[in-house]
Amino acid sequence: QVQLVESGGGSVQAGGSLRLSCAASGRLFSTYGVGWFRQPPGKEREFVAGIDKSGRSTIYSDSVKGRFTISRNNAENMVYLQMNSLKPEDAAVYYCAADLVPPTSWYPGYGVDYWGQGTLVTVSS
Repeated sequence: QVQLVESGGGSVQAGGSLRLSCAASGRLFSTYGVGWFRQPPGKEREFVAGIDKSGRSTIYSDSVKGRFTISRNNAENMVYLQMNSLKPEDAAVYYCAADLVPPTSWYPGYGVDYWGQGTLVTVSS
């Protein structure tokens, strides 16, 4: 079992940066792929970025590619999402999620096993 706790959300102006953190519990965290999802107000949750268990393989949605970077530190059970050049449309609740299946295999609607409680990001224009 994995428990996930996000932090680092906040309010930023367009063009600014934030780094989200996801702290994981569990000795076997290094066996899980991890992803970030977001849910804008009034919209459905969407995939943002994912990283495999080793940290060597990453995947991004087209909307954040080139602006966001996902990384992980398995020794500290942490996953990060560095968000640069933020836009108002990036405003959302951001969730960290983990699964034994790597994120590259998370098709739309795939039921990822473990979720955090979310952290809110607001971006003002």
